[in-house]
Amino acid sequence: MNERFLEKLRSTVEVEDVIVEKETISKLSKDYYWYSPVLDAELRDKEADYVVIPDTHEKVKNVLQLAVEEKVPVTLRGAGTGNYGQAIPMNGGLVVDLSKLNQVIKIADGFVTVQAGMRIRDLEKQLHVTDQELTIYPSTFVKATIGGFIAGGSGGIGSVTWGNLWDGNVLSAKVLTMNDTVTELVLEGEELLDYIHSYGTTGIITEVTIPIKQQTKWVQELIGFDHLHEALAFSKSIAEATRWKKRLVSVVEAPIPTFFRPLKKALQGYDGHAVLLEIAEENHYRLQEHALTFNGKSLYTVGAESYRKGIGISDFTWNHTTLWALKADKKWTYLQNFFSLDHVQKQIGLIKEQFGDEVLIHIEWLRDRGSLVPAGLPLVKYESKERLYEIIEFFNEIGASVNDPHTYLLGAGGWDLQLESIANKKKENDPYNLLNQEKMPTQDAIKQMVN
Repeated sequence: MNERFLEKLRSTVEVEDVIVEKETISKLSKDYYWYSPVLDAELRDKEADYVVIPDTHEKVKNVLQLAVEEKVPVTLRGAGTGNYGQAIPMNGGLVVDLSKLNQVIKIADGFVTVQAGMRIRDLEKQLHVTDQELTIYPSTFVKATIGGFIAGGSGGIGSVTWGNLWDGNVLSAKVLTMNDTVTELVLEGEELLDYIHSYGTTGIITEVTIPIKQQTKWVQELIGFDHLHEALAFSKSIAEATRWKKRLVSVVEAPIPTFFRPLKKALQGYDGHAVLLEIAEENHYRLQEHALTFNGKSLYTVGAESYRKGIGISDFTWNHTTLWALKADKKWTYLQNFFSLDHVQKQIGLIKEQFGDEVLIHIEWLRDRGSLVPAGLPLVKYESKERLYEIIEFFNEIGASVNDPHTYLLGAGGWDLQLESIANKKKENDPYNLLNQEKMPTQDAIKQMVN
């Protein structure tokens, strides 16, 4: 730790804004990278030299200006709920925790403007007062910040209807650059694509405006099936039909429901396959009847009157499914992949034939750029890195393309990002390469990925 820089940091903000306790610095240098045993081995010893938690926009700007002048690496942090090491500093330096920039600036009819450090659950609570709600949010919404979600996430609950972040779910953003003179940019439209899911490599998001919708009375339902193909067919029928107003359609293979310990009493030993749904109250009366046509049976319901008043069905979906699996057995990890809409049943059959219970199927239905996608978050019983990548190779060979969650490199196995544009924007906004170092692939690697 450089005492000279530390004193400059303290004089730039308030003394209490600067964290000096070793244990706290280590904690605030980590995210949920341990979902991956590969990343766990690679990143567990990485931590910052300094952490600052500024509580005003001006303090953030002044801290960044100091970092530019002193050429100190900067890593941004929201709540640290990312899974790929997005918020982990690779070369020490300074972590800037934005969690105190947590104010709602404006709630209007159809949109909200909010500081980046606002926790998503707290935001939706304030929206409910105006009879409005978010379009999409991650399963970590209790802890996650809106800026962290936009910079490090992609989609979540609500994506089955409203798509991913780049599908119109961010309207505008204020971003600070790391040029010689730190500059604030106001971005909207196509300009946002160089900042959404870019891990904070191109700039520091301090404020966002996102769309919101009229609040719906949501019912959550868990429906059991004896056969996985029937669960898949039922889930697809809900996901693709506009007559069902839905926020969530998830499929989990047996015995995944047995990992959901808080539901143990409600499920009474059920060990079959399940579809987890969040559907509008006015559609609910038809849902159970529709499930019967696929031999599905309702096992557990959270009524609209109990929504958000305790643990809910959505707390077991998206990557929370992986979390509950890890609580049951630490050998579980996961993949991210896209199944083919037309061949998902066949692809899953090939996977089960090849790997049996070494791979357990988990699908989240979503829309991406207007198309319905059965997005996989399958569980994998981890043996070794070599075996893990054998499984990934098999998925890719059968057309169930994998977005590798076991790398911290932006886009190395991720979404179809405009990586070349993002890399160019980083050079423009961060000429000294101080922002989230080593997360951007090399130019040669980017060319291989996009070709």
